[in-house]
Amino acid sequence: MDKHKIHPRVLASGQIQKPNNFFYRFFSSQRFLAIVGLVFLLLIVLPLAQTYTQKRLVEKEINGVKKEISDFESTNQDLKEMISYLQSDQSLEDQARLNLNLKKPGETVIVIETPKGSTTTDDINKTTASETNFTKWWHYFFD
Repeated sequence: MDKHKIHPRVLASGQIQKPNNFFYRFFSSQRFLAIVGLVFLLLIVLPLAQTYTQKRLVEKEINGVKKEISDFESTNQDLKEMISYLQSDQSLEDQARLNLNLKKPGETVIVIETPKGSTTTDDINKTTASETNFTKWWHYFFD
């Protein structure tokens, strides 16, 4: 049985002789092991980084949708309050007073009308915008 067993070559000094083959030296070198380790590391890290960036994008989109939902909920609440007000008796009374000129029994309605020849602030602003500063002072003191 000893005949078929492979024994390493032993030098006279007791050290095992290593083959001087190019492939053996290349594959057993530290550089090769570092390159292989780096390749495995890249194969693991790159998909993780891509997954992380996709996760961040999805989280941003989820936050945007949550913000939209809260905005819609607040708008919906405002509309519900408006509907409840419009269905109330107070709204009906306000609309009747405003549009139909109705009044409660015992109330007196006073309407203030402006004369047709009177000037409003809009008319004053229009005329003063086209006048020069000198004419404005002249009208202020002498008219």
